[in-house]
Amino acid sequence: MSKYGKDNFVHRIREHVKLGPKISETVKGKLSLGARILQLGGVKRVFKQIFGVSEGEKLLKASQCYLSTTAGPIAGLLFVSTQRVSFCSDRSIKFSSPSGEFIKFHYKVSIPLKKVKRVNPSENMKNPSQKYMEVVTVDNFDFWFMGFLNYQK
Repeated sequence: MSKYGKDNFVHRIREHVKLGPKISETVKGKLSLGARILQLGGVKRVFKQIFGVSEGEKLLKASQCYLSTTAGPIAGLLFVSTQRVSFCSDRSIKFSSPSGEFIKFHYKVSIPLKKVKRVNPSENMKNPSQKYMEVVTVDNFDFWFMGFLNYQK
């Protein structure tokens, strides 16, 4: 890898990690995700375990990124299969239940492809290495994915 390639890779990692609320939390999440992928034997198996797989469904791509939410960006994995677009957070999220107890769960999104109206890729005009992807559903919900570590169309 050339010096320019190494610098570009380091820059992408730095940009990816900066999106998280705390660098230490983001790094812990990435280590946890890496361990999970190794433990299960690959990204395809992680996808199958988290979302289940329909007959004939195949995983096409998986990418580390962030899902933009009103509470801030959530780090995780974006999966694109032959039947859906799915996202699962790297780490569990704490949520306060009505009884006051804290519940931990992974933030998950699963959008069947037949419910996708359009996908709008874009980039930051001042920093073209920052890529974004908006997924709009037929019922006009939009999901913004950003901070791709390895962006591929």
